[in-house]
Amino acid sequence: MNINLTLLGQSITFGIFVWFCMRFAWPPIKAMMAERQEAIASGLRAAQDAEERLAKAASDVDEEISQAKAEAAKIIEAARTQSAQMIDEAKNAAKEEADRILESAKSDIDQEMNRARETLRRELSGLVISGAEQVLQESIDAGKHEALLEQLAGEL
Repeated sequence: MNINLTLLGQSITFGIFVWFCMRFAWPPIKAMMAERQEAIASGLRAAQDAEERLAKAASDVDEEISQAKAEAAKIIEAARTQSAQMIDEAKNAAKEEADRILESAKSDIDQEMNRARETLRRELSGLVISGAEQVLQESIDAGKHEALLEQLAGEL
């Protein structure tokens, strides 16, 4: 009977232990488990929010990069257009300057040709007068015969 009495004592002690644990130990343990469960759930929500923000930030970064690339392409195109325009303007300015220099040179050449012709006419008229003087052995008045000399110079 000792086994029965021991079994009964152990059952009563176990019942008191269970009651004591249910009454005093179980509520704080349950509260700590609830707090821990809430902390884990809060951490998971925060991680999910961070993941969503990260995805949104990545999307925003991709959009900013595409906008920056588009803007860079526009700037490059504008620079190409401006450089082409500057080259065309420089070509036009150079052509105008070349035309102006060419026209000036032609004008200078025409003036020099006219001077040379006039000089040749004077020299020729002097030679004609000199030759006529030698032929006639007398002095010819250049003032009287100037119209004749001009006609002769014009024919030459």
